[in-house]
Amino acid sequence: MKLEGILPALVTPFDNNDRVNHQVLADLVEHQLKLGATGFVPLGSTGESYALTNEERREVLKTVREVVGNRGLLIAGANAPSTREVIEQVKQNRDAGYDAVLIAPPFYSVPSEEELLGHYRAILEAVPDVDVVLYNYPMRVAIELGYSVMDGLQDEPRVIAIKESSGELMRAIDIGTKYKGKIDLCCGSDDIALDFFVWGATSWISAPANIMPENIIKFYDEFKAGNIEGAKGISEKIFPVMNSLETSKFIQKIKYGCELNGFPVGNARMPLQPLSEAEKAEFRKAYELV
Repeated sequence: MKLEGILPALVTPFDNNDRVNHQVLADLVEHQLKLGATGFVPLGSTGESYALTNEERREVLKTVREVVGNRGLLIAGANAPSTREVIEQVKQNRDAGYDAVLIAPPFYSVPSEEELLGHYRAILEAVPDVDVVLYNYPMRVAIELGYSVMDGLQDEPRVIAIKESSGELMRAIDIGTKYKGKIDLCCGSDDIALDFFVWGATSWISAPANIMPENIIKFYDEFKAGNIEGAKGISEKIFPVMNSLETSKFIQKIKYGCELNGFPVGNARMPLQPLSEAEKAEFRKAYELV
């Protein structure tokens, strides 16, 4: 499997009673498909997987699968504190018809790199018919997915890519060069996406694609066509939004951006709190420049 193109890191919409709003989720996915999204990633950090019950996770997987059908690649997040729980989620995602899973290091347990390598190997052995996208997001899980882990997995054909969300460009450059042809580099640092693609990224699992999919997909199309200046121009255009997202309350701003784009996805679940009116005004000002 080759990971390419723009794959929205989907939000999970909630209605006024804090239930998953499957109609809005279906409408959002269909809208992104029509604009040219190549795949979808539900149940990630943007999708508030940590705040969902397992039954809600199953329902989200089903809705996205039914809408997409065979029109795009499907990757689902699978994260938990223990290897056993992650394996259970991976099996659940596979049984729901997903092509691959996105797996960050387990949170709270803080494994060493040797233990983390054992974690991924145990998942690959337990579920032999699913591909894996590694996910480095140290801000969320408190540890880095180190090079020794990637060294140990680089010859595993089912480890297809790494979503790099550390925000460190030098690390992205290292990955894009050292593991080229083995583990594809996937952009997970939205504000430096152009740099990622210059240094070899083939895909972008993109939360901002929820709120401005036209621009994100056009950016990729321009870059792939060799129009670097065109891609740079789009990056400059959307930079105020990216800058606002990176300052604070990322998920809340993505969800508010969906509302501004015509998709009422509700608030984030607690412990996250809604944006204040001043925060909404600040973000709306940046959004309206796009």
